[in-house]
Amino acid sequence: MKEYKVIVYQEGMIGSLVLGESKVDPENFTEFLNEHAAKGWRVVTMEKEIRRMLGFWSREAYLVVLERDK
Repeated sequence: MKEYKVIVYQEGMIGSLVLGESKVDPENFTEFLNEHAAKGWRVVTMEKEIRRMLGFWSREAYLVVLERDK
């Protein structure tokens, strides 16, 4: 039996407000994935998307699907 979890990973709003857009920091994203891997989660798939914020700014986000044995 498998258990699944869907997470939207994105950086904070400050970069978007100051720079006009915000990209995901690879080091923070790696740490996030490793924290979940330590709990038994495995990435099944992920999708990158650009999310609009307050109509004017944008920020990068990842929709991550994780699975582990139950």
